[in-house]
Amino acid sequence: MPQPFDTTSPPFNRLTPKEVKQLVSSLDVSYFRRGDSVIEQDAETTHLYIVLKGRVEELDSETKEVFAQYIKDDIFDAHAVLSGTAKHRYKALEDTLCYVLPKSVFLSLYENNPSFADYFTASFSQRKKLLEHAQKQKNLAEFILTQIDETNIQPILTLPHETSIHEATLILKKQQQDCALVSLEGKPNGIGIITRTNLLHAIVESALPTAHPIGEVATSPVISVTLGDYLFNAMILMTRDRVKRVRVTHKDHTVGMLDMTQVLSLFSTHSHVLSLQINRASSIEELAQAANNQQQLVETLSNNGIHTQFVMELISAVNEKIIEKAFQLTIPAHRHGQCCLFVMGSEGRGEQILKTDQDNGLIVQDGVDWPSVHEDMQAFSNVLARLGYPACSGHVMVNNPKWVNTESEWKKRVRYLSKISDESSLMDLAILADSHAVAGNITLISVITSTLVDTLKGSMLTLNTFIRPSLAFSVPLTLFGGLKADKQGLDVKKGGIFPLVHGVRTLALEYGLPQTNTFERLTALVQSNAIDEDTANNLTEALKLFVKTRLRQQLDDNAARNLLDVSALPRTERDLLRHSLSEVKAFKERLAAHYQVRD
Repeated sequence: MPQPFDTTSPPFNRLTPKEVKQLVSSLDVSYFRRGDSVIEQDAETTHLYIVLKGRVEELDSETKEVFAQYIKDDIFDAHAVLSGTAKHRYKALEDTLCYVLPKSVFLSLYENNPSFADYFTASFSQRKKLLEHAQKQKNLAEFILTQIDETNIQPILTLPHETSIHEATLILKKQQQDCALVSLEGKPNGIGIITRTNLLHAIVESALPTAHPIGEVATSPVISVTLGDYLFNAMILMTRDRVKRVRVTHKDHTVGMLDMTQVLSLFSTHSHVLSLQINRASSIEELAQAANNQQQLVETLSNNGIHTQFVMELISAVNEKIIEKAFQLTIPAHRHGQCCLFVMGSEGRGEQILKTDQDNGLIVQDGVDWPSVHEDMQAFSNVLARLGYPACSGHVMVNNPKWVNTESEWKKRVRYLSKISDESSLMDLAILADSHAVAGNITLISVITSTLVDTLKGSMLTLNTFIRPSLAFSVPLTLFGGLKADKQGLDVKKGGIFPLVHGVRTLALEYGLPQTNTFERLTALVQSNAIDEDTANNLTEALKLFVKTRLRQQLDDNAARNLLDVSALPRTERDLLRHSLSEVKAFKERLAAHYQVRD
């Protein structure tokens, strides 16, 4: 053979040593001249083909419709081998060399190795998960995705509401525990938590008698996770809600407690340490030092193969904390309860991993007199720039008076934007649809979210116009089903991420869904019977692949860019990228039909 066959890439890396030996010993090489037919349509297929060099086209002999092109390392036609005959014709577009594997050998491997068979029978989302799972065996990802079980939680006491501070202190000392749950009286959730520190503060700072009931000292609500959830999810909750402990439940019953010390002892990442740095920052300089560590955290998580969606969630939580802390350090304290700072775009959706442009706005309570609001917002924007968040090129920022309004003004503006259809108004409406409160009086965000839902839910005429930007950009696939990239690369944002995200956003507005995160919107759309579960799963996996592939090249190039170097991707990733873009293309076609958009 011209070169050793690579058995380390999927699906051949799933074979046992004995099966690999059987595979390699059975392979042969066939040469096809340009224009030669490799497989005829409707013919019995006797071999599986793996392209070694050249290009092969799959087409319908009668209609001449081209379905795909296959290049180096691509596999075809497993479906024909399994079904017996080829559905399409395969023709060499240039002089081509292919490895050929006899049908009998392929079927033997297929029938005796379920993991190998899954690669050829699984849907796109299943195949991507299988490939990711295989990679996790080689790195830290599987370790970090450890589930919460009896081996990594601690027992926890539950004390009655009327237990005195004195009694609780003695019980905790005797049981050698530093915290306990408390059955609260008259509270909806009925559960609180006390620590030795709480009890000490109650006596020393609040001067409460030792006979005082602990139910009136306990903190609530208690953040909870379920048995079987991921430890990584628990760490995200602790980071976001600034707690050191979470209650572990099973079928709504308490089974134990998990604290940050345990989690940190299991993980090599330092997200909670970064969170502590942010919380303790008393100046912009100290906050900047913490913010500068964020890039290192992203690289650590990414290089260790951590699941893309988990990275997005964790970094989103860290980003929120940085922005909130900057707001607290910059804006006068007496203003915090009078306004709401919100972020938009990928930050608002919780889908940004690397720092991006500032996209934020401010809601001021009706009736509040704040003469210096614009000067204060300019100072805040300057601080974010110092922390590594550059100014937005479109000026969607709080230092632009357009994005600072009272409650009544925001209601009026959202309704106004929903009634007009020029490009600028549609873009503003799309940006506002992803609004997420991060600082100040966060309840004020309902002024925007509720008005959007009330105005756009079921409004098909407005949504017919709103969806058009999602359909404007063509998916970067050739007529032959291959990846389409120019000299600069493949624009994964314009051709993949934006149409997917905006399409899902539009459906969410139609159904009046409150979620802003695309993954959560997809789940809610399935529950609302707006899309089927397979479509949601495939779009979810496609978005994660787009983000992950872009992030890896961004980290390698040390630059934020949306252009992918397709030539740098291995065959399996090219295959997944091609499938992902095909899913987006099909999704766009369904959206066009649903909203009756015609060219």
